[in-house]
Amino acid sequence: MYQVIARKYRPQSFAELVSQEHVKTTLDNAINQRRIAHGYIFSGQRGTGKTTVARIMARCLNCVDGPTATPCGTCSSCKEITTGGAVDVIEIDAASNRGINEMRELRESVRFRPARDRFKVFIIDEAHQITNEAFNALLKTLEEPPEWVVFILCTTESHKIPTTIASRCQQFTFRSVEFAELVTRMEWICKEEGITAEPDALAVLAQAGEGSVRDSLSALDQAIACCGTTLKAAEVRALLGLFALDGLDQVMDSIDRGDSTRMLEIVAELDRTGANLQHFCRELARHVRNLLVARIAGAGTRLIAASPNEQTKMAEVGARFSEEDLTRYLQITLDVYRDLQYSLQPRLHLELGLLKLVHAGKLLSIEEALAGVASAPAAPVTPKPAPPKAAPPAPSSAPPWNTAPTPAKAAPPPAPPKPQVAPGTIKERIHTALAEAGLTFTADGIESSIVNEHAAEIEVFAPEELQLSLNEKELQQFLIKIGIQKRLRLRFEANVAVSAPKPAAQSAGDDEVTARAMSHPMVQRFQETFKDSQVRQVRDLKE
Repeated sequence: MYQVIARKYRPQSFAELVSQEHVKTTLDNAINQRRIAHGYIFSGQRGTGKTTVARIMARCLNCVDGPTATPCGTCSSCKEITTGGAVDVIEIDAASNRGINEMRELRESVRFRPARDRFKVFIIDEAHQITNEAFNALLKTLEEPPEWVVFILCTTESHKIPTTIASRCQQFTFRSVEFAELVTRMEWICKEEGITAEPDALAVLAQAGEGSVRDSLSALDQAIACCGTTLKAAEVRALLGLFALDGLDQVMDSIDRGDSTRMLEIVAELDRTGANLQHFCRELARHVRNLLVARIAGAGTRLIAASPNEQTKMAEVGARFSEEDLTRYLQITLDVYRDLQYSLQPRLHLELGLLKLVHAGKLLSIEEALAGVASAPAAPVTPKPAPPKAAPPAPSSAPPWNTAPTPAKAAPPPAPPKPQVAPGTIKERIHTALAEAGLTFTADGIESSIVNEHAAEIEVFAPEELQLSLNEKELQQFLIKIGIQKRLRLRFEANVAVSAPKPAAQSAGDDEVTARAMSHPMVQRFQETFKDSQVRQVRDLKE
């Protein structure tokens, strides 16, 4: 019967274990020093060797030469533990044996000595699924077990283990296996199996495993079944549903060129081929992240899970963008990926997200915008020519009595008079119009407020105590009625001080200072760049 690669090449000793040096060193020293604890908790990501180390630990304890950190592998105890038939090594699946009754049976079996071996080892897999009542039933036994009992609890969610249990055991956290170690392990297995694999193909399999040895080997087994004895990167990517770097680089090239049309075509191609848009967005986010890391750390870094050829290409692409741009692209891509998880129209969300990437590449930082304004020469201000005056009509040479009388035209009906607005500042105009309309309280409120006129709106800053006197909706309707077609924005603030009217001489001096400041080329340049900007106050620093 065929045995999958993950089981066939399962490590049988600490020396064969991939990574997890901190676990191997500690357990090796503990066995050699005979400091063997009665309870262990192995936690970490799936496929990193928790159950494998538990079985190796059982072999080390029950080997005929043991306890030893290097079991012989030939004695009956080692062979039976390897095949899973050892009487004194009990593996319990806590996912299906999680209740209090199962823990009571375990507690009863602990009382009896091993049938043959030195230790009775209980390996409880997926221990986090045991109920609280079952953990409480096991609590006293786990705290003071017989000298021949060793408990090993394996879990992927250590935070679900009660602290009363965790405090009675030694805890070991298994880490994700690094990309290079996964590739090295698969190269060795391919050599043993007689498989020819491209380096990029193994890199794709290691990326699919995401730090899990079992997941990577399962993907390798699947690739061998599909592609035969020769593994190519393109075929492996198609098998696993991954996107090639060339396709992801097309997105980055479109961003660099500002090509929105190409972005929409990419989404159309994905939709036509039936690709998973959410999966594509996740791959794009990972690619942008790798480009950012390559831009910062350069090619050959351990921070990117990719082959050397791919890292070199990523460094070349990443060099075309700044760190700030790549950071902005990564944030936008992550936001789109989050939205796609709940979207009923994934194509629309992805199209919008890719167009955002294009426009984000055209943005300038505020520092660059201000630097450009300061360095650009001011445009010369030329006065507008006065319109030519109309020439007076030439006197007619014919005598007026020879002119034929013209029939009188009927006078058009008089147009309704338009409401007139008093001249002056916008505040004076609104105040006068309100007073003439008999709205005395509203006019007083405007008099006690600060009124600023902009290109498209009028801002009114009023004291908080005038909230009952001023109504934004009514004021807006009144402005339209008197012919002011601008949006009104009314704000109430606690400290609004209305300056008293200045003397005529002082006002004339301020007008001169304001006119001199507004005619400065740099001020005019800023106003041309920022269309809605305004100068609210001009102060002479010499005074």
